[in-house]
Amino acid sequence: MPEKNQIIKAEITGMTSEGSGVCHVEGMAVFVPDTAVGDVLNVRIVKVLKSYAYGIVDSIISPSQDRCERRCSVYKKCGGCVYRHISYEAESAIKADIIENAFKRIGGLDPVFDEFIAAEDTDRYRNKAQYPLAEINGEVVCGFYAPRSHRLVPVSDCPLQPEIFSQINETILRFINKKKIAAYSDETHTGIVRHIYIRRGYYSKEIMVCLVVRKDISRQLAPLAEIVCDTFPDVKSFVMNINPEKTNVILGKKCVTLRGDDVIRDTMCGNTVEISPLSFYQVNTHQAEKLYAKALEYAAPTLNDTVADLYCGIGTIGLSIAHSAGRIIGVEIVPEAVENAVKNARINNISNAEYYCGCAEIISDKIKDTPLAVALLDPPRKGCSEEALNAVCSLSPEKIVMLSCDPATAARDAKRLSQHGYNAERVCGADLFPGTRHVETVVLMSRKDK
Repeated sequence: MPEKNQIIKAEITGMTSEGSGVCHVEGMAVFVPDTAVGDVLNVRIVKVLKSYAYGIVDSIISPSQDRCERRCSVYKKCGGCVYRHISYEAESAIKADIIENAFKRIGGLDPVFDEFIAAEDTDRYRNKAQYPLAEINGEVVCGFYAPRSHRLVPVSDCPLQPEIFSQINETILRFINKKKIAAYSDETHTGIVRHIYIRRGYYSKEIMVCLVVRKDISRQLAPLAEIVCDTFPDVKSFVMNINPEKTNVILGKKCVTLRGDDVIRDTMCGNTVEISPLSFYQVNTHQAEKLYAKALEYAAPTLNDTVADLYCGIGTIGLSIAHSAGRIIGVEIVPEAVENAVKNARINNISNAEYYCGCAEIISDKIKDTPLAVALLDPPRKGCSEEALNAVCSLSPEKIVMLSCDPATAARDAKRLSQHGYNAERVCGADLFPGTRHVETVVLMSRKDK
């Protein structure tokens, strides 16, 4: 067995879903970050467990042909991106393999895997960013937490975010430091300002700036709202979100608009949508439209079909297929998102969509005797609850189309559905998060006795 601090020559032969390379030393798997398949390295062993070990790169003997540094000065420290040291073509292939392996190994399934939907833009694609704040050397700064820690890595400009985000951050930090408003400390539960949270419409370019604070400081922030909105004309909403809890959940329940509108507007799949601070909206609009187009292809509803849209958020998926279906019934647990969905349907003159607030399980109460053609599932990263899957299966939809940002939980849920009488027919991966380990998956499940 390898020993801690031992340096061993090895070749990287595979990648994990976390973005680490895999080599084998005396039959034991060793996981090494910042590596690429084909690297021949001197690996320093840093931790040895019963059946596997962790290592770091001591030196590169022979680099992989996939290596191709992409600009970022802090990615090794902040941990947000795990693939900035390899070409995007190699990253796409890795993500496609991760999806296929998840469905075959975790799900025990053998669907048709459609061509992976790679991203056109690998930088500046995000429409949302959340920056924690901290005091370092007497100055409040913003950035991102280092992996598996609450140690803040200051970041002046993240290549995944629009450049205007860093300009807005500079303006906010200059004001906070001048007015000596303390940054929040999660260790002592003291300080005031917790996060800078920015959203931007991909097509509209409208920007929402949301400052997350521990307590109401409206009077102190009112001048900042004026400065930001006057300096950046695209900022249409400046909101204070109050989160008094001792928690790592970013947003609190109460929002106070200090200037502008309560929402910003954008376009998704040809529909105008309104986005509030608390509502879910895919962070990569252009790629999300491709993902939703694949979901529509899988669902293929007719004008006589009822479609259930579970975990519907602000209604973007359901509204994108409303013109092809007879009736859309959306369910979402976040009240503000449901309000957005109802309004989004109205402003787009979509009259065949209705939305309800509650857990996904309430769908059986809302549909009752209505035959269900398609169930759309877009759960959070942890996947669907057992209760939600049971509720969906009790309605016996002809098709279930599931979107997921975690291939492992998607494969697990697809396996559960296969045990309830559904076949996993087609799977397609779509990259909404270039540079990072995350990848979206859309799955078509069809009823076996259809």
